[in-house]
Amino acid sequence: MISDFFYKYYIDPIRYEQPYNAVETITYALILIAALYLIYRWFNSSNFRVDGRFVLATIPYVIFGGVLRVVQDTHMIQSDAQFAIVTPFIYFVIFAYTFGILLFSRYLERQHIVDDYLKVYAGAGIFSTFIAALILLAWSQTHNGVDLFILGIIVLMAVTATLIVWAVMRYVLSWTYVSYPLYLTLLFGQLLDASATSYGIDFHPHVTYVEQHVVGSALINLTGTAFVMYPLKLIVLFPAIYVMQMYRKEANPTFWHLVLLAMIVVGFAPGVRDMIRMVLYV
Repeated sequence: MISDFFYKYYIDPIRYEQPYNAVETITYALILIAALYLIYRWFNSSNFRVDGRFVLATIPYVIFGGVLRVVQDTHMIQSDAQFAIVTPFIYFVIFAYTFGILLFSRYLERQHIVDDYLKVYAGAGIFSTFIAALILLAWSQTHNGVDLFILGIIVLMAVTATLIVWAVMRYVLSWTYVSYPLYLTLLFGQLLDASATSYGIDFHPHVTYVEQHVVGSALINLTGTAFVMYPLKLIVLFPAIYVMQMYRKEANPTFWHLVLLAMIVVGFAPGVRDMIRMVLYV
């Protein structure tokens, strides 16, 4: 039955917080590609300039998404409303929220109320992240508190890994372009994800974590360590950055920056979520 298939591969994994399955993974990947194309078509026909400044101004919303996802992990929301901030629905929620603020910020600029809509846009994202973090901080005070040691370890692992990979790309391969802020953001976001997963599964002292994604989970089971996430990330990052740079001048700037933003999102948002979960012991 179609309904049985739908519940087995889509509804039950969300309802019972199960790891991703292959059907889900492929479906969500296709949805991401389709959404990226539709967003590109809209931006390309509008007067919005999608460039490096725009992508950097959007990063606070990526972090906001990761923080908001942890709100559901804590189960402080008991009603069915919690499913609005579970993958994949949270991506639609964050997109709608971000898009609304983007349009409002541009409206303020056109009305000459503000000089630069991107500053308002980025500021609203930072403020949203701050509010979500305060909610989690308040929740932690009646539960397990905030483990700053774990926070420091994961950030240190991510920063160290980023510096090493950047140095190899910059000085061994002579990729001078890797110092571009968006490439650095991509590297850090993806390696933060690898660092949080590696620490959480192999070393977290009190909570047992599992890798949610199909490929990562299979490799961890095969090798017996979550640190396999680092080479897995690098296998993707090295050719991805090389190809992105190869087509940087030839590709449509809007499309190029949106693809790079999507690559940042799929690493940075889960990385932030996993790190905060481990810091709060949820």
